[in-house]
Amino acid sequence: MGAIDRVKAIGPGALVAAAFVGPGTVTTASVIGAEYAYLLVWTIAFSILATIVLQEMSARLGLITQEGLGEAFRNEFDNPIPRAITVALVVSAIGVGTAAFQTGNIVGGAAGLATITGVSENVWGPIMGLVAAGLLWTGNYKLIERVFIGLVTIMGLAFVLNAIMVRPDIGLLAGGLVPTVPEGSAYLIAGLVGTTVVGYNLFLHASTVQERWDGAEDLAECRADTIGMVIVGGIITTAIVVTAAAVFPEGTSISNVGEMADQLEPVFGGYALTFFAIGLFAAGFTSAMSAPLAGAYATAGALGWERDLTSTRFRAIWMTILGVGIVFSALDYNPVQVIVFAQVANGLLLPILAVFLIYAMNNDGLLGEYTNSTLQNVLGGIVTVVVIGIGLRTLYDVLIL
Repeated sequence: MGAIDRVKAIGPGALVAAAFVGPGTVTTASVIGAEYAYLLVWTIAFSILATIVLQEMSARLGLITQEGLGEAFRNEFDNPIPRAITVALVVSAIGVGTAAFQTGNIVGGAAGLATITGVSENVWGPIMGLVAAGLLWTGNYKLIERVFIGLVTIMGLAFVLNAIMVRPDIGLLAGGLVPTVPEGSAYLIAGLVGTTVVGYNLFLHASTVQERWDGAEDLAECRADTIGMVIVGGIITTAIVVTAAAVFPEGTSISNVGEMADQLEPVFGGYALTFFAIGLFAAGFTSAMSAPLAGAYATAGALGWERDLTSTRFRAIWMTILGVGIVFSALDYNPVQVIVFAQVANGLLLPILAVFLIYAMNNDGLLGEYTNSTLQNVLGGIVTVVVIGIGLRTLYDVLIL
């Protein structure tokens, strides 16, 4: 496959990258860079590896079976009781989780526009939500895919350019790949992993690969897209950490992304604030589109409904999720609590989804020769154990705090 063909092959992986590089990731990566410099770069490396492992399984299942992840989970059980429990788990956790994330996505993206224009994010938020709704309503997957790819490109250029301009210390950056857990950093580690390895992305990916490719003969291209675009997302996240680490003295505490943008202005001039704001907008807008889409794929699949982007039921699901974000983005309030709830929901749901996914990926009747290899099971098992630990730690922190 030539370079041009590889560019043309970019597709569903861009949606996954756009979904996890949202305002939550931007904020967490900024705080990590400011407080711990390059010490936690290894967390990004692990998060990207974990995302690749799980997303490859999800994409392979969707491509080979031509079913969504919701259908696969639902059809794994003949007994109506575990089937009903599975359906309830998917619908409640994914539906509520994506709706909770949606407010933070819209408000985060609107904050980028507010930085440039001076118009409140409470005004830009609903406008962003309505534009996203218009794109999703078209039911044109190719159009939606091109929007995602374009915004990921803008986001990547904005953050990577910032990172290049600060001229990071490559030696210190490489040293950050050695795992260390500085005192007080465990919650930030959990936060970054939790905003990168996102449960609803598994549902989104399994369904969207079917819109792009036909079957097993496209598996190599699908894998290249998945691995390549997830790595791009990791580079963007690393660039955010690098920028914050270079600009702020180690140990600096920042309370929001806006402060980081303000600090960058005297370093890079007026252009820095614009670049950062564009990146923040792109991060919020792409996530604001992917979360409702993922929630609709997951819920429709689990309930056995049609997964057509133009079907009434499918549209009703994503409109509900998007509507929650639009309504709350118009209110003058601090969305931190709802974002924390979403992270807890993801942290508790992800290990369960990972176990279900690995179980399904070893079903010969479902996948035939495309079941997991021993190495894939081992890697999946390691990822599952780690995310279980992260989920328990997140729950502990929330209950204690």
